[in-house]
Amino acid sequence: MNATLPGAVPVGAIDSTSPDAPVAAHYGDPLREQRTLATAVGWVDRSHRGVVAVPGEERLSWLHNLTTQHLLDLPPATGTETLVLSPHGHVEHHAQLLEDGETVWLDVEPGTAGPLLKFLTGMQFLTRVEPRDATAEQAVLALVGPGAPEALTTLGAEVPGPPDLLPVPGPKFASGTVPARPTSRYEARPLPHGGWVRRGRLGFDLLVPRTAVGEVTEALTAAGVPACGLWAYEALRVAGRIARLGPDTDHRTLPMEIDLVAPAVHLEKGCYRGQETVARVHHLGRPPRRLVLLHLDGITTDQLPRPGAAVTAGERAVGFIGTAVRHYELGPVALAVLRRNVADDAALTVGDTAAAIDSTPAAAIDSTSSER
Repeated sequence: MNATLPGAVPVGAIDSTSPDAPVAAHYGDPLREQRTLATAVGWVDRSHRGVVAVPGEERLSWLHNLTTQHLLDLPPATGTETLVLSPHGHVEHHAQLLEDGETVWLDVEPGTAGPLLKFLTGMQFLTRVEPRDATAEQAVLALVGPGAPEALTTLGAEVPGPPDLLPVPGPKFASGTVPARPTSRYEARPLPHGGWVRRGRLGFDLLVPRTAVGEVTEALTAAGVPACGLWAYEALRVAGRIARLGPDTDHRTLPMEIDLVAPAVHLEKGCYRGQETVARVHHLGRPPRRLVLLHLDGITTDQLPRPGAAVTAGERAVGFIGTAVRHYELGPVALAVLRRNVADDAALTVGDTAAAIDSTPAAAIDSTSSER
């Protein structure tokens, strides 16, 4: 959508094979756009994401039984995150979820709504639900930055409260440790133009009918909120160590390897596909791999490694690169999934580039806070 706005450079013009090809990478100055999202406010087109709608009176209990999250009593106007796992516990789908009182909306990675819908319909049986691909109906936008609450008020919307995440219990935790509720709860509020605004881990997500997208973006532009490219959004995501299914995962990825247990996995709910593996790995307390932020030494933007590039220690491959970006403050950085036993001070390389693990604890992200 915003890939057609003045100055927009589509992702597809740079990498035609990218799943993000339909949207704008930037508007001429990616680093300035990052700074805008980090210190002020901007909106980002994420309308290439897939959307699956699940109406029906048994929608919450049905999804509760199929996915990793506790959804039985999810109240209206609330969002959360959930996963669909393989029988061996590997991540197949990661959905941002919103319950509006009549329908559960699942927004997912580009190109994955069809496979997710195929899985869901295969598990429908006689359940009173009617899942459908709603990608052509609904578009996802993001409103990011400490000025985002004020920008929401220009749309006539109430501002959702901060994210509510439960702590992850340690290995071999006692029964009853995790409350019977979603491990993450994100408030949502209706938009006067139609659709919803949902709080998330990186700003506000707007789920908007495609017929109303132009009205929403024009109102934001009129209020002085600029469009920013997806590269700026991705740079903030990488710096916040928020993994994305696809670029930052492979076919063997477990939820705890990419820090998805806290927002998306309830460790005490009943059985779901892959639950045995999740329980076993968590109780052992040592997942085989871990997500890290790598600093990449002395490269330029067009030399950034692609997802899947090997990370080596000496002659030994110890993991792979996920999303690599040039951050406006940190310089070239990337998410990577490495073997658990790789030390924080290990000398690593990605091709001919030296790499170093950022061992500082990941900071909690609230890009809508004015306390920066």
